Amino acid sequence: MFADYHVHSTFSDDSVYPLEDICADAVRLGLDEICFTDHVDYGVKPDRDHPELAHVHNGRPIMNVDYERYFPLLNQMRARHAGELSVKRGLEFGVQRHTLGRYEALFDRWRDDLDFVILSIHQVGDSEFWNGDFQRGRSQEEYQEAYYGELLRVVERFDRYSVLGHLDLIRRYDPAGPYPFAKTRDLVAAILERVIATGHGIEVNTSSYRYGLDDLMPSTNVLRLYRDLGGRIVTLGSDSHAPGQLGSHIRDVEHALSQLGFTETYTFDRMEPLPHAIEG
Repeated sequence: MFADYHVHSTFSDDSVYPLEDICADAVRLGLDEICFTDHVDYGVKPDRDHPELAHVHNGRPIMNVDYERYFPLLNQMRARHAGELSVKRGLEFGVQRHTLGRYEALFDRWRDDLDFVILSIHQVGDSEFWNGDFQRGRSQEEYQEAYYGELLRVVERFDRYSVLGHLDLIRRYDPAGPYPFAKTRDLVAAILERVIATGHGIEVNTSSYRYGLDDLMPSTNVLRLYRDLGGRIVTLGSDSHAPGQLGSHIRDVEHALSQLGFTETYTFDRMEPLPHAIEG
């Protein structure tokens, strides 16, 4: 199975890749299945019914997915590419503790249209990682522990998701450089134990190659811990936002997972995980 389960289109404010073009490129690249996972980030972005609350960047209001257009277009693409490409319907929830109720309501509204949901932490207390707002004024230990602490508290209270996305994302935005895994191991173990106990999984996000990180995302230390704790559900996603990123390094990560003792990767259908043996 050659599947990319983390794909962003122009329905995400940070993508320039039209959904129709992504499907055509997926067919050209020989992908068997893709899952669109466009962004929803309550706390820092409003829905389309409140454009007056949106920040404007380069003349464009920054808002969440236009659900009323998104799901019908995904269904059109599913029909158009039937027999050559499986197109799955997903969202990426950028969850924070104070926004949990909004995600519960969103999931319940669109439950019948969803195959897959990524749970990610992109902000804490509405402070972003990518621009350094979250890290500013904190020591490396403080922002590392605050990030994993937020993720733990979210998974303890929220279960409307399929996998955790880029579990150690804070590594990508750490201005102080690598942080010893031993210092966050217990927090990460508590997160993974909760994920496993509730029947969910994690993703391996292949953008680690694109961003020049020194390891997989999550790291091989996290993946070994997940395996040792009994974790089995793993999806693979490029976190594609632009042409040239779709499907990138999926096969490389499959090989790495095999070396770590994993025998399967997963896709999803109507929120149910489906195993696929790692080839080769």
